[in-house]
Amino acid sequence: MIIEKNIESRKLAKQYKELLRNSYQTLNDKDKKLIRLAFDTAVDAHSNQRRKSGELYVFHPIEVAKIVSSQIGLDAVSISAALLHDVIEDTKYSLSKIKKLFGSKVSKIVEGLTKISNLKKDTNISLQAENFRKMLLTLNDDIRVIIIKIADRLHNMQTLDSMPEYKQIRTASETLYIYAPIAHRIGMYNIKTELEDLSLKYTDFKSFDYISKKIDKSQVDQSIYISKFSNLINKKLKKEKLKYFIQGRNKSIYSIYQKMQKQNISYDNVFDKFAIRIVYKSSNKNEKFIAWKIYSIVTDLFTPNPTRLRDWISSSKTNGYESLHITVLGPNNKWVEVQIRSERMHEIAEKGYAAHHRYKSGFKKESEIDKWLNHLKEILENNSSNAVEFVEDFKLNLYADEIFVFTPKGELKSLPANSTALDFAFNIHTEIGLKTRGVRVNGKLVPLSKKLKSGDQIEIITTPNSKPSPNWLDYVVTSRARSKIKTSLNEEKILIADQGKKSLHRKLKHLKISVNQKTIKGLINFFGVKNIIDLYFRVGYGSVDNKKIRDFANSYNNKIFNFLKEKISRKKNIVLTEANDFSSKYDKLLFGEEKEEQKYSLAKCCNPIAGDKVFGFKTLKDDIKVHKTDCDKSIILQSNYANRLITATWVDSSEQEFSVRLKLSGMDTLGLVNEVTKIISSNMNVNIKQINFNTKEGLFIGEIDVFVKNNSIIDKLVKKLNKINGIDKITRE
Repeated sequence: MIIEKNIESRKLAKQYKELLRNSYQTLNDKDKKLIRLAFDTAVDAHSNQRRKSGELYVFHPIEVAKIVSSQIGLDAVSISAALLHDVIEDTKYSLSKIKKLFGSKVSKIVEGLTKISNLKKDTNISLQAENFRKMLLTLNDDIRVIIIKIADRLHNMQTLDSMPEYKQIRTASETLYIYAPIAHRIGMYNIKTELEDLSLKYTDFKSFDYISKKIDKSQVDQSIYISKFSNLINKKLKKEKLKYFIQGRNKSIYSIYQKMQKQNISYDNVFDKFAIRIVYKSSNKNEKFIAWKIYSIVTDLFTPNPTRLRDWISSSKTNGYESLHITVLGPNNKWVEVQIRSERMHEIAEKGYAAHHRYKSGFKKESEIDKWLNHLKEILENNSSNAVEFVEDFKLNLYADEIFVFTPKGELKSLPANSTALDFAFNIHTEIGLKTRGVRVNGKLVPLSKKLKSGDQIEIITTPNSKPSPNWLDYVVTSRARSKIKTSLNEEKILIADQGKKSLHRKLKHLKISVNQKTIKGLINFFGVKNIIDLYFRVGYGSVDNKKIRDFANSYNNKIFNFLKEKISRKKNIVLTEANDFSSKYDKLLFGEEKEEQKYSLAKCCNPIAGDKVFGFKTLKDDIKVHKTDCDKSIILQSNYANRLITATWVDSSEQEFSVRLKLSGMDTLGLVNEVTKIISSNMNVNIKQINFNTKEGLFIGEIDVFVKNNSIIDKLVKKLNKINGIDKITRE
C-alpha cells in the first residue's frame, strides 16, 4: 500500500510539471501560484475517490486541465477551474470556500460547471437535451464553462473502455449529438474530430476499425505523395522568398465514414481522404496577398477545379476559421485538396476560441465568433420551446455550411446554407422578421421561402400590420427565426384561444349543452385535437365553424351515435389485437438482458429486417419500436432517451419475410430489366412485390420491392445485381 501511494505521489508530481510545461499560454508567477493552489485543493478534495478503472479520481480533473492548457490553450483561471470542476459536486468543498480561496472569476466558472451537472433526472423529458440547454445558458456568464465541459467530455471519451457497453453507447451517442457539434461551432476542430472518431469507435466499432486500418496502410503512400507534391512547388515558393511549411492532413475516420454512408460508396471511392496544407509566415497586412500568391503558384503547376474553390480569407466562417481551399489535379492525376493559410490562421484553426482571442487586437472590432456568441445569448434568453425541440432547432445551425449574402447597402452577412429570405429578415432584426410582407432578391420579388445562395442581395419589405403565420415555420431553417416565430405564434395563440373559448361556450349554451368534464372529453375525441386549448384556438381561428359545432351537438345528443362509436372502438381493438397476434406469431426478436419475447413494431424510418443490428425504443405508450442501430434517428434516441432503450436480439427469422425496397441507377442497356428480374426471381428465388423503371437520355432509375427472410439474402442479392453491366449504384431503403 505504501509503495502504491509513493508511485501515485510521483505520478501526481509528474502530472503537475507537465501541466505547466505544456501550457499554450505564457504563465507568470501569479498564474503558477493560482494553478498550484487549485492543484493541491483538487488532490485534497478527491483524496478518497477512485474512478471505475481503479486509478485516483483526481487524475481526471488533472487530465481535463491539461487538455484546457495545451490543446485548447486557455488561461490560468480556466486551468484552475478545470482542476476544480468536480470539487463542489463530489467533495466537502463548498462554493463559498472556493470563492474565498480563488476569487470570483474561478468560482463563477466552477459554479457554472456544477449547475450543468446538478440536473435531476426526469423520465418525461430528455435529460441530455435539458443538460445541453443548461450548458448553453452558461454563455451568459462565461463561454469558458462550455469549453471546460467539452474538455471534460473528451477525457471521459478517452477513458471509456472501463465503462459497461450500454454506458459506452449512451455516452458516445450523446457526444455525437451534443458535444462534437458545439466544439465544431466554437472552432475547436481538433477536439471535434477526436470526439467524433472516439464516438464512432463505440457506436460502430466494426466500421471504425475497418477505416482506421485502411488509413494506417495508406500512410507510406501518402507520405510519398506529399513529398512528390512538395518537391514540385518548393522551387517556386522559395523563389518568392516565402517562409512556409507543407504538411498532410488525414480526413478523420468519422468524416470518411459519413461520406461512405451518405453516398453509399466504398472506402476506395472516397477520393479526398487527405489534404495538403501550406502554412506561411506573414505580417497581418500581407496575409491575404501572400495567400493568393501561393494560390497562383499552385494553380500554375496543377489544374484547379473551379467549382471547389473556398475563400474563407476574404470572409471567414462564423466560428473564426480562415483559410483558402482549392482542389487541384495533382501528381498521378489525383484530385487533392490544398489548404493555404497563415500561421495566425492555422493557430486559430487548431486552437479555436483561445487563439482567436490571442490575436484579437489589430483585427476586426467584433469578429464573426463574437457576433455568433452574442446572437446565441439572444436566442437562449428568448427561447420558450421544450428542451428536445430547442436542441433540434439549434443543431440545424451547428454543422451547416455557410453562404454569404448582401443587404441593399452592400453589407455582407453570413447565414447557414439553405437559409431562406425569411431567415435573412430575422437575421437583420427580430422586428423586421416579424413585420415582413415581401422580399426582393437581386431586385426581383420572390416568395418568403426562397432559398438564398452566396452573392444574393436581399431587400426586406415590411408593413406595420404584418405578423407571422404558422406556415412560416416551414419557410425557415435557422434557430433564431424559428424561436422568434414560435414565440410570436404562442402569444397570439393564447389571445385567439381565449376568444375561441368564450365563443364555443356561448354556442354550446345556445345548443343546450352544458360545459363539464364529460363535454370537454367528448369535444376532444370528436374533433381529434390534443387538448381543449387546441380546440379553443381552432374555434377562435375559424377552422372550427358553426356547422361543425352543430354536428358535434347532434352526435353528442344521439345515443345511437355513442353506441356505434363504442362498437367501432371495440372493433378497432379487435383488429389491433389480431394484428399484434399476427406479428407475435412471427416474432423472432428477444428483448432486454433476460432475452424475453415482447410485442413490437418495426420503425418505418429505417425498415429493419431480420439480421440487421437493431435496438428497441419504448414509446410513451409503452410500445416497443424497433430501429436499426444506424438509423438516422438512432443518435437522437440514444443520447436523449437512454432510459427508454432496450437491447434487441434476433434469434430466428426463418419463417418471417420482410419487404425491402432497392433503388437502382445507371446506364440503360438492352435487356437490363430482364437480367435484373431473372437474378431476383430465378437465381435467388426471391419474390418481387413491385418493380418500376424509368429511363431518360440513356440513364435509368429503378425501384424494386422484394420479400426476403433476412439481411444476408439481401446482401447476396445486391452483390449479384451489382455485377450486371450498366448498374452503377444500388441503395436499400
